[in-house]
Amino acid sequence: MDRKTTMKVAAEIRKLCIEELAAAGYGHIGGSMSICDILAVLYTDILDIDPKDPRRPDRDYLILSKGHCGPALYATLAYKGYFDVEELKTLNRGGTSLPSHCDRLKTTGIDLSTGSLGQGLSLGVGVAMGKKIQGVGGRVFVIVGDGELQEGQNWEAVQFIAHRGISNLVIIVDNNKRQLDGYTKDICRTFDYKAKFESFGIHAFEANGHDVCDIYDKLTVAAGTCPAAVIMNTEKGHGCSFSEIPGFNHYMVISREMADQAIAEVDRRLGADL
Repeated sequence: MDRKTTMKVAAEIRKLCIEELAAAGYGHIGGSMSICDILAVLYTDILDIDPKDPRRPDRDYLILSKGHCGPALYATLAYKGYFDVEELKTLNRGGTSLPSHCDRLKTTGIDLSTGSLGQGLSLGVGVAMGKKIQGVGGRVFVIVGDGELQEGQNWEAVQFIAHRGISNLVIIVDNNKRQLDGYTKDICRTFDYKAKFESFGIHAFEANGHDVCDIYDKLTVAAGTCPAAVIMNTEKGHGCSFSEIPGFNHYMVISREMADQAIAEVDRRLGADL
């Protein structure tokens, strides 16, 4: 990978996501911003995909279990050429192909419909097993939120993954430490993620979810040691002050002025980091 190139992609995804949410006037900003760097690495350096052939059977799949953070994935797909960037302005509007939560029947490039939290990993297991049974290549990457890991269905899926030795699936945890109602540790602490995955027999790694090189290195290792999980330590709302600072940043009203300031801030931060 080229660090500078991927960092620039991450910045563009952030800016598109901010523009998209500003056009709607509101949205799930916190969790969307926390995964922008992860998506940049996946779609620039990891996934075997082709925007011109989005349904190619042997492609890699990306399943966003935390489907309410679709705005970040939509921004990524538009940037990669799956559909016109102008469509981002229709987020959540009547007749849009970009609904609040990911829908594979409406949005080109969405591999699986999600939104009922806690179910995406189980669905990913089905996709991964289906590929094996059909003899179709390609890996499955599932992004889950730390909040939804409070739901037992995820750990049933992890137990099944370990038992069957599913070797084409990587679990990515967006450990941004907050959920709808506050800090995850205050609502229902999920303890040490790495130790927990390892206790099930899953290879587990930790990464700085805002360091594109660390993300790339850990995902590459994980993909070669499946079944595996990568705990991405992130910050909810990461990327601009208006979404980082508030105590409640799961879902926010976003004005044009806020968006303009945030986009300028993303550019400033990128310039300082390059």
